[in-house]
Amino acid sequence: MDHVAIIAEQWRAERPDLDTSPVLVIGRIHRIAAALTPELVAVYARHGLGEGEFDVLATLRRQGPPYALTPGELGERTMVTSGAVTKRVDRLLAHGLVERRASPSDGRSRTVVLTPAGRRVIDAAMVDHVANEARLLAGLDADERATLADLLARLATSLGA
Repeated sequence: MDHVAIIAEQWRAERPDLDTSPVLVIGRIHRIAAALTPELVAVYARHGLGEGEFDVLATLRRQGPPYALTPGELGERTMVTSGAVTKRVDRLLAHGLVERRASPSDGRSRTVVLTPAGRRVIDAAMVDHVANEARLLAGLDADERATLADLLARLATSLGA
């Protein structure tokens, strides 16, 4: 029995009137997320990035050319506040990985643009990131990963996440 199963079993013994089966799912998702974070962050750090900086660079890179978004678009796509976007962009600017430029469609607006150095960093980081994620999922075969991905997508959709 894993830790979450023990907890659910203890609650069943103490409160047999409760259906504790949700604890088996939510508890495991929570514990897995907590275990994954340091594994993922370690890869970002090897590339000189924090989790937030990785997220911004990856978001810009996957947009395709010209690798540019407004701060508002970055906030929407990374699901963080405008203040968090500003802090992340400022750190990336300091390292020459992004630039702020006037918007081509609205001179009053600014866009955040991935620099060639930023593209090199995120491309290298993504290679390591994907390899790391494959390593972390090595306990599941391809069919199990596909099933899990489908189930998690359904859960995320039902939660509006």
